[in-house]
Amino acid sequence: MPTSSQELSLTRSPPYSSLITRHSSLARRFSAFTLVEMLVVMGIVLLLMVLLAPAFTSLKSAGDVTSAAYTIKGILDQARTYAMANNTYTWVGFYEEDSTAAVPTNSAPPYPGKGRLLTTTVFSIDGTKIFDNDATSAALPSGSIKQIGKLTRIEGLHMADIGAPPSPTPNPTPAASSLAARSGLPYTENASIVPPADHYNRVSSDSSDKTQFNFAAQSYTFYKTIRFDPRGEANMNSTYDLRHVVEIGLRPTHGNTVDNNATNVVAIQISGVGGNVKIYRQ
Repeated sequence: MPTSSQELSLTRSPPYSSLITRHSSLARRFSAFTLVEMLVVMGIVLLLMVLLAPAFTSLKSAGDVTSAAYTIKGILDQARTYAMANNTYTWVGFYEEDSTAAVPTNSAPPYPGKGRLLTTTVFSIDGTKIFDNDATSAALPSGSIKQIGKLTRIEGLHMADIGAPPSPTPNPTPAASSLAARSGLPYTENASIVPPADHYNRVSSDSSDKTQFNFAAQSYTFYKTIRFDPRGEANMNSTYDLRHVVEIGLRPTHGNTVDNNATNVVAIQISGVGGNVKIYRQ
């Protein structure tokens, strides 16, 4: 039996569980944020978001143009590989329309619409180039070609000349994948003849150049093309003379307005003999 003094001690001492509860409550009291502290933190976060928003927007835009360039490179590489693997000819077509267009359009170059680039690839069913290079301009017969995959739509993009790289090459030597380090041949080759023919080295929506043999796919007519032969060689737009290098320049758009002041422009260059595709950017 407990003594009276033991009973008094047990009566006055708080239960162990009560001590834990009181300690936890005290800890929460000192560790929790007050309303004022929370408001201060939220204000700082909002201020940082406002200050950093322009930078994030710029990075997103730059990423979009670069991503689009790699998408186009992938399409070109696929067309070249298909032509070589299947001993046939492939054509990669480019068409640009207004970003607000709700139904397919079919305008001849220079393309009046801007902001949405469409591209697709077709191949020759019988393995021939269908028309001789010097044949009269005509559309590739629908019964002689077949589409590879589906139409690719790329929003927020304009296909245009972006200007020749600096000459002579800057010092120090620019990075190998930069715009300044790319070949200037698309702007200089055949530029000295009369009339100048350097524009045939570039695929641009702003140019009136049309491919000698256009093709139709999914309700669009593609007037700008790059053709790959069974050896992997690339014949460039407008005429089927073998070019050393052709260039596709890409600029970002805001809706159907081209951002000509943007620094995040990209150049895609394709070598004629090898059909190799390389991307250059700022």
